[in-house]
Amino acid sequence: MLHENTAENRAEAPKSALEKCTSLAQAKIIYNLPFNDLLYRAQTVHRANFDPNAVQLSRLLSIKTGGCAEDCGYCSQSAHSPTGLKASKLMMVEKVVAEARKAKAKGATRYCMGAAWRSPKDRDMETLVAMVGGVKALGMETCMTLGMLSPAQAGELAKAGLDYYNHNIDTSEEFYSEIITTRTFADRLETLSNVREAGMKVCAGGILGMGETTDDRISMLVTLANLQPAPESVPINMLIPIPGSRLADAEPVDPVEFVRTIALARILMPSTHVRLSAGRTQMSDEMQALCFFAGANSIFAGDTLLTTENPGEDHDTALFRRLGLKPMELEPAE
Repeated sequence: MLHENTAENRAEAPKSALEKCTSLAQAKIIYNLPFNDLLYRAQTVHRANFDPNAVQLSRLLSIKTGGCAEDCGYCSQSAHSPTGLKASKLMMVEKVVAEARKAKAKGATRYCMGAAWRSPKDRDMETLVAMVGGVKALGMETCMTLGMLSPAQAGELAKAGLDYYNHNIDTSEEFYSEIITTRTFADRLETLSNVREAGMKVCAGGILGMGETTDDRISMLVTLANLQPAPESVPINMLIPIPGSRLADAEPVDPVEFVRTIALARILMPSTHVRLSAGRTQMSDEMQALCFFAGANSIFAGDTLLTTENPGEDHDTALFRRLGLKPMELEPAE
């Protein structure tokens, strides 16, 4: 049963918003609150944990594109889908560091490097370690997404100083096999466990608009919130339909439902960076503004995200100016 919209209940919202939600039933109650109440609750949590007008700027570089052995239905880089994307080799360390230097000069504090692999080969680890060291030497946070990691590989990256490892769970456990068949939901969680055991921070989120139900979206967030501890970074992506992929004709997500998902992520994971990720080119400025109000406080800056378009820097700068937002400063190392 939903709470009545009374002054007494509104006064209690700040306290209840900070309580960790552990069940699907509890999360559904929150998700289905009247929209204004949901946003109020999410913004209250956000203000208790972050500067409400600061947004983290990250850059994402594809260090190895295409030819991935996985059959993810949403992906332009899957070798199983005739998307027309040509596979490339792993980039040289010097090129990656040069691109990171440019990103830092434009305000990015975090640099993410992604490779289209099922998992990295041991022969590539030396190069990946060198990339981490080169980017960290610039004074930036580092993140990589390379597919599944063994405990030994996670340990190597952690020893190199990698701050974050991204490995999205994509959707709910129940819907997962409808999107990917070449690995299991349990495989995803195992990699996240290996990352955490190695001492790195976890970046894990999902994609909306793949044909999943509202319950699937809520279940995905409950899974993430119940990880011990919850991910420090949760990217929420809106599907970009890729011609040639299995989800090329997927129905777009309702904007209000997308904002509700952002708000629920903020409430369930109060101290997590909630990243407004892929799909921003398909969002109006007003929709993005609602996402920021609902608790999103991180974006990918730049013209591209791996192989898809992203709003350019000029557009983001203008939007930030209109909304009174500012880039988040990098927190000092502990």
